[in-house]
Amino acid sequence: MMRFRMNTLATLLLLSASVAAHAADADAQGFWTTPTIHGYGRIHYVADSAFKPNPKHSYKIVFSLTQASKAPDAVNAALDHVARTVNLYVAAGVPLSHLKIVAVAYGGATPLALDDAHYRLKFGTPNPNLPLIAELKEAGVTVSVCAQAVAEHGFNYDWLANDITLALSGLTTVTTLEADGYVLMPL
Repeated sequence: MMRFRMNTLATLLLLSASVAAHAADADAQGFWTTPTIHGYGRIHYVADSAFKPNPKHSYKIVFSLTQASKAPDAVNAALDHVARTVNLYVAAGVPLSHLKIVAVAYGGATPLALDDAHYRLKFGTPNPNLPLIAELKEAGVTVSVCAQAVAEHGFNYDWLANDITLALSGLTTVTTLEADGYVLMPL
């Protein structure tokens, strides 16, 4: 019985090492790329895939970001998915000028909007989201935060990072933009 467990453990360790080596090799070969939002929202573009965006169309998307980061020093995964979306559309040939994207943070995602000084006070680490927010803004994405959630978290509005847009609320941002033809992507 003990020998079986040791063999199983050895097999699992070898399998894990093989998967990790394959992932590292794939990254080294350019399998994963970040063509527009550099360093974030990695994609693997498949040219002959179905349901690709049409480069001639314009796309309006509002992202509802509600989940907290897995750890204070980790980029918010939902915000990284916004970057992935931009990277996928651009890789498919859609110009940035054809993308109208708003991400609104509320609930557990609210702290991602804090400036570095106040994030450090709250979590003891620099805000890892700020470089990504700057990249998104440069690509034309509006990253906003719900004023109601800021108040509920006990944050002051002047604690927000410069690249953040203060929205009346997450609820009104989503419904207002949907009425203007945006598609909701809850994350």
